[in-house]
Amino acid sequence: MPLNTPTDAIAFVQWLRSVAPYIHAFRGRTFVIAFGGEAVSDGGFVALTHDFNLLYSLGVRLVLVHGARAQIEERLSALGQPSRYVKGLRVTDNVALQCAKEAVGRIRLEIEALLSTGLPNSPMAGAQIRVASGNFVIARPLGVIDGVDLQHTGEVRKIDTAAIENRLNEGEMVLLAPLGYSPTGEIFNLALEDIATRAAIALKADKLIFLMEEIGATDATGKLLNELTVSEAEEILSKKTGLSGDVSLYLPCAARACREGVARAHLVSRHVDGAVLLELFTHGGIGSMVTPAGLEKLRQAQIEDVGGILALIEPLENEGVLVRRPRELLEMEMNRFSVIEHDGLIVACAALYPFPQEGAGELACLVVQEDYRNQSYGDTLLKSVEKQAAASGMRKLFVLTTRAAHWFIERGFKEGTVEQLPEQKQVLYNYQRRSKVFVKRL
Repeated sequence: MPLNTPTDAIAFVQWLRSVAPYIHAFRGRTFVIAFGGEAVSDGGFVALTHDFNLLYSLGVRLVLVHGARAQIEERLSALGQPSRYVKGLRVTDNVALQCAKEAVGRIRLEIEALLSTGLPNSPMAGAQIRVASGNFVIARPLGVIDGVDLQHTGEVRKIDTAAIENRLNEGEMVLLAPLGYSPTGEIFNLALEDIATRAAIALKADKLIFLMEEIGATDATGKLLNELTVSEAEEILSKKTGLSGDVSLYLPCAARACREGVARAHLVSRHVDGAVLLELFTHGGIGSMVTPAGLEKLRQAQIEDVGGILALIEPLENEGVLVRRPRELLEMEMNRFSVIEHDGLIVACAALYPFPQEGAGELACLVVQEDYRNQSYGDTLLKSVEKQAAASGMRKLFVLTTRAAHWFIERGFKEGTVEQLPEQKQVLYNYQRRSKVFVKRL
């Protein structure tokens, strides 16, 4: 990207630094990414392979699952053959199976060719990606549904986890096609969402990502639901109204995967350039993320959290809102801090300093990362600190602030004086900062 101004350069550096925690978190992790045949045929797949290459270069273990419905439909239409479906599943007769085999073969070759490119001055320069595909999916026939024999349409019986793991351990990208094989040598046409879900569960994947037509799951007003727990997703599905085709197809799979051990499942629009990267490397993402439980975790700070807490407080120290704390002092005071962790990142912190002789405690360094200031994290931390203080026998809580007076007043603090502070704190009071004192009885 051209950096035409100093502002562009600063923004680029800040962005690159901001993605470092994700890069560390994703290295060595297994992601299963599923996409329909449309994603390969509509001309946008070249950019998608660039994104796969970037994830691969960052050490992510990738399993790609592709569909072929569009290509099968095209081939059947050319032959003058109708398409038959039962509950969204193709009735795969002999002709349809032959079309499926031909379509899958063409798609596989196209994907492998695009992932093999390495032209200089391109995102794929020096990539040298090796792609493994094969009989990793063991299948069985679906049989008869609503009185209709689905013939060569099947479902996943087993994923050959060991074989896939061997390929991933060798540094290869694994490609799974929507075909499965039975021990008797039969070939079955499978749904890509079935393969992707079962593969993610079997591999204990960290992420299952569905690239779809819509932006993700939405509420009744059409607003995107960025984060859903399994229970919230299942509640939406239980209503069975207002769900688009892809959401009704993929959201149950996302919920099932998370319920059975997958850490995160994502529903993302395939029509957004760089959709996978935007979903993975930005705070809010651009699609819907399903998790086994809520992403927030309130806990006692640990020494490993020093870097995360520093990242929170340093901007406010630079503005003069907070008193500067050297890293060495922060490390010694880690036992005073509580943090809120959101999806593995420290997004809020607060400290409690006891003054036992006066039966008082100081609430200090209450900070919430800017992107999360509308989610009541400050209130959560305040309640936690108040509970800790009361449990330790403290009768009052005080805070010194230069900017957040109204926030504390709205939460039951009353303005006080320096003389109301514990003697030890009075000695340390900085009259140049002229921080206001607020006190709350517990």
